[in-house]
Amino acid sequence: MLWLYLHFPHLLLDHIRRDRQEQRPLVIVEGTGQRVLQSCPEARNRGVQTGMRLKTAITLVPELGIVRAQPEQDERILEDQARWLYRYAAHITLTPPDGLLAEIGSLQKLYGGLPAVWQTVEQALDEHRLTAWAATGHTPLAARLIARAGKGECTGDRGHILRTLEAMPLMAAEFDAKTCTRLQRLGLNTLGEVFALPAPELARRLSPETLARIQRIQGSRPDPQSPWQPPHSFRQQADFVQEIEHSQGLLFPLQRMLSELEDDLCWRQQDTDSLHLILQHRHEEGTRLRIRTSGPEHRADAFLNLIRLRLEQQPLRAPVVALVLSVKRFVGREAPTGQDLLGESQDLNEAWHTLISRLQARLGDHALKRLSPREDHRPERAWSASEVQSKHKTRLTNPEYLPRRPVWLLQGPQPLTEPPIAWFSGPERISGGWWDGERVHRDYYIAQLRSGQLAWVFRDVREGWFIHGWFG
Repeated sequence: MLWLYLHFPHLLLDHIRRDRQEQRPLVIVEGTGQRVLQSCPEARNRGVQTGMRLKTAITLVPELGIVRAQPEQDERILEDQARWLYRYAAHITLTPPDGLLAEIGSLQKLYGGLPAVWQTVEQALDEHRLTAWAATGHTPLAARLIARAGKGECTGDRGHILRTLEAMPLMAAEFDAKTCTRLQRLGLNTLGEVFALPAPELARRLSPETLARIQRIQGSRPDPQSPWQPPHSFRQQADFVQEIEHSQGLLFPLQRMLSELEDDLCWRQQDTDSLHLILQHRHEEGTRLRIRTSGPEHRADAFLNLIRLRLEQQPLRAPVVALVLSVKRFVGREAPTGQDLLGESQDLNEAWHTLISRLQARLGDHALKRLSPREDHRPERAWSASEVQSKHKTRLTNPEYLPRRPVWLLQGPQPLTEPPIAWFSGPERISGGWWDGERVHRDYYIAQLRSGQLAWVFRDVREGWFIHGWFG
């Protein structure tokens, strides 16, 4: 087997920087806020180094941006990277806080060789604006050690990988300090010198745990890896160095997050009709927004337009320190229809969903209604106003078998004050309502009045003649 290990030397720093429009100097500090853990290239160019005291760094760069590291944050960001890597490799293992392991030996035939696999991963890293040290190895531990030492190459040559390992010092093998001291007292300074010792000698001089680790590096002892499975949901979070006070400042990180959502939906071959946004504030409870579309959608620009309209209607009530985008509801994607020879089409149904979604984002989810038929013969009760979003498709009867009805139905029947001058159709008898105490017994006609209008009139056997609607 052949493994690929990705080591992210400053994962949190990359996560923060990709949602910033201004690339100002930025550092990540430890939980106590005393020392620098990670520094961006702009800060390093001005003398800020890893391990430096924060006071010294601020002296060198007064406008330095500071982010405090949080352990749970690293694990969440690492899972975000595993989600996109899962599109290229099925067997992935997370090695917190800053590494991903993927089995790529079985992918070489699919991609056309190891260089193609390597290039595909490098392109994905560039698209996500991530810095990673990559390495291959015939064991998971070998790939990890080479990657963390920055010695990785695109190679499947077992001999070359072994020579790289043998040249590594003991500290790079991630032995504990006590084991390193013991090995150095034996005159051993590199992994190659340790590998040269016979197994019985290693077992006698070293602890069982150290011997097992060396054998896992070499591949003489099994090292099974539990595969990671992506959750059936989507979640992205943007953390800000400076608080966002205006909704316009949220559009840049939202564009990146929605683009990743579009990629995820295309990979799943699914759509969604519901987005959840959480605007986190420093001293207040977060603002929760639910963005609904009138139909299945996957396009990032369509989602961004809806969110922009929603934010215009609902200004920020407090500065935003973090933004969370999540999707839990997925719907199947229907195959496009009506394409021409070039694969292009004008999907009127898609345009309709886009229009309805924008109107709802501006006016509110419940501001729009649609007319739906009801199973009732009485005209005034044969329809109802319902939500635009429909869970079930309505079965429509062939209009050829339906009687002619006016588009303009009056709010209530009005007395007919003049006799019609012409009759065109009728009678159409409607009798019903006995089950709810509002029975009607009418004979409907289409008639022309003296003004030239076509009216839908009926005769009630008990009350006389009435107008119930107008034809255009």
